[in-house]
Amino acid sequence: MSLWNKHQIFEKNSIILVIGVLIVISIGGLVEILPLYYLKSTIEKVEGMRPYSPLELAGRDIYVREGCYNCHSQMIRSLRDEVERYGHYSLAAESMYDRPFQWGSKRNGPDLARVGAKYSDDWHRQHLDNPRQMVPGSIMPAYPWLAKTELDTREVASSMKVQAFQGVPYTPEMIENAEKDLVTQATTDSPNADALTKRYPKAQVRKFSGGTGAVNEADALIAYLQMLGTLVDFKVYDGKANLR
Repeated sequence: MSLWNKHQIFEKNSIILVIGVLIVISIGGLVEILPLYYLKSTIEKVEGMRPYSPLELAGRDIYVREGCYNCHSQMIRSLRDEVERYGHYSLAAESMYDRPFQWGSKRNGPDLARVGAKYSDDWHRQHLDNPRQMVPGSIMPAYPWLAKTELDTREVASSMKVQAFQGVPYTPEMIENAEKDLVTQATTDSPNADALTKRYPKAQVRKFSGGTGAVNEADALIAYLQMLGTLVDFKVYDGKANLR
């Protein structure tokens, strides 16, 4: 029997064809999945990455609550046009503490993976209050109530406990000081700033929404946005990668 005739067995018998397809898929799946069980982590560790500070975590929760991910991705692909527009391509490690990740599937607005320190706090405040004042033609809805809504600081410790249960390396000390650290980060010239930045390196400390008064939701959201893309020093990262 020729090779062609042998192949006809699969073409003429649907049951044998289905069994053959299942065998091939199973072999391919095992080849891809089994090695993962022998790896401690599939994500390369990158110097500089840390868990979100309590204020940043609260801001991220607001970001998710308001559906910002529907229009803004946080994933810069390694394509020339994206890198030239947004900055260094995204690393898997940058999303290692995200539950859920914010990669996104479409962009009605720009990618935000590198938005940290790109604009001033005042720019963000005005943009949230009236997007078209800063970006004419923007279709983004306004969020003026964020600056008027006091942030519920009582929930942040519980949120961190849930994150820790999912594998984020929050220590008991971090959780115990969660509410105090949150208020500290949203206070300009806070005497507790050193303790905060020791727990969360590169944490930016100031009244993000301007003025004085209690911590509001705009403080948290702006603190989160100002942190995005600022933790990894890509000059150092690229230098180490080139030495390998």
